[in-house]
Amino acid sequence: MQTENEIKEVVKEKYGKIAKQSTSCCGPTSCCGTTDSKIAGYTVMKDEYTHLDGYVADADLGLGCGLPTEFAAIKKGDVVVDLGSGAGNDVFVARAITGDEGKVIGIDMTKEMIDKANANNARLGFKNVEFHLGEIEAMPLEDSIADVVVSNCVLNLVPSKQKAFAEIYRILKPGGHFCVSDIVIKGELHENIKRSAEMYAGCVSGAIQQDDYLNIISTTGFTNVEIKQTKVIDIPDEILREYLSETELSGYRKSGVGIFSITVTANKD
Repeated sequence: MQTENEIKEVVKEKYGKIAKQSTSCCGPTSCCGTTDSKIAGYTVMKDEYTHLDGYVADADLGLGCGLPTEFAAIKKGDVVVDLGSGAGNDVFVARAITGDEGKVIGIDMTKEMIDKANANNARLGFKNVEFHLGEIEAMPLEDSIADVVVSNCVLNLVPSKQKAFAEIYRILKPGGHFCVSDIVIKGELHENIKRSAEMYAGCVSGAIQQDDYLNIISTTGFTNVEIKQTKVIDIPDEILREYLSETELSGYRKSGVGIFSITVTANKD
């Protein structure tokens, strides 16, 4: 079994490669022209961002699994922190809502992503946007500075969800809230299904049971925990057949268990 540090190094390597691609990712079968399926697969769960105010194509690497800013109730003047900010996609969307009066801070542990995000922001010229290199379990931020915390398909990659949500709680102001989109599992998955999902959809291996995920949020001290949106991560039959027999595949399709993207909100009282 990999240690937490080994898991983090794997994540840094994968996302560093993605950040080095010259243009934004363009879909499940290609990622900036890459032929590396382990990189290209990370884009299959993305939601469409192009209709959102503040959208910046060069910041959209197609790595999300939801639209957390749509449910985050961000207001003009808010201080927003985006965890796993990548090239700045959700940061720039949030900034369009907060306006000049607010502030948006991106946190990412991959230097290549921070460099790409800063380059994007330099072109845009925003003075109230910052990107910081750091880990979600130990953020380089003061206590109680954020009105809203958002994250898109990143907490799943963090080895300790407990530490991650404790840090979110720490940096939120009293009365603040978070909105995160993430990957969870419902039911007991065949090990071969987990393996096929990881090959097809990238950030699945760290997913935990939905009930456990929500319990971590509640035991951290958050209130009003609510799932705003659920989306099935549908692995095509042709992918599953590489790992499952026809009988196993049929049983899986009828079982009701599976991998899901959920968008969750909760409050710090």
